[in-house]
Amino acid sequence: MVEPSSKKQEQGQEWLEELLQLVGLSVPVKSTFQESEFGASYWLTIDAAYLTPKQVKALTGARGEALDAIQYMANTILNLGCAPEEQAAYTVELDGYRLRRLEELKRIASEAVETVRQTGEEQELKELSAAERRQVHNLLSEDTDLETYSRGQEPHRSLVIRMRS
Repeated sequence: MVEPSSKKQEQGQEWLEELLQLVGLSVPVKSTFQESEFGASYWLTIDAAYLTPKQVKALTGARGEALDAIQYMANTILNLGCAPEEQAAYTVELDGYRLRRLEELKRIASEAVETVRQTGEEQELKELSAAERRQVHNLLSEDTDLETYSRGQEPHRSLVIRMRS
């Protein structure tokens, strides 16, 4: 189990608030430490109550791409110069997007698994970000009759689910 660090938590919160200020948004960020089926991470939640719907849409981006980019920057910048055992994982949340998308990924994976088990044919999930592919890999990791792997090159990389050989 990863032990939470108030210093890491504060660093994440301050970094994201400063990034938002640089783009002209004075928005509070709430930081919490959470454990899930994907491991432990610091959740940096941008307070959507301080944003217009247009700003929320811009910060989220098409299919969450802008939010993914912010999260990637947070994880890269906040872990620069840290030894591997000192690195922290950060999840950037806005207006419930991550939680809604996780439920959607679970549904997509469940439907694909059902098809694979019924037909024996592999299913390819396209248009998932690297983080989403990793989430589906983790979601299905305990299904001993199935295997998952990634196919192709970015930006056309996909996740394949098939019966284990």
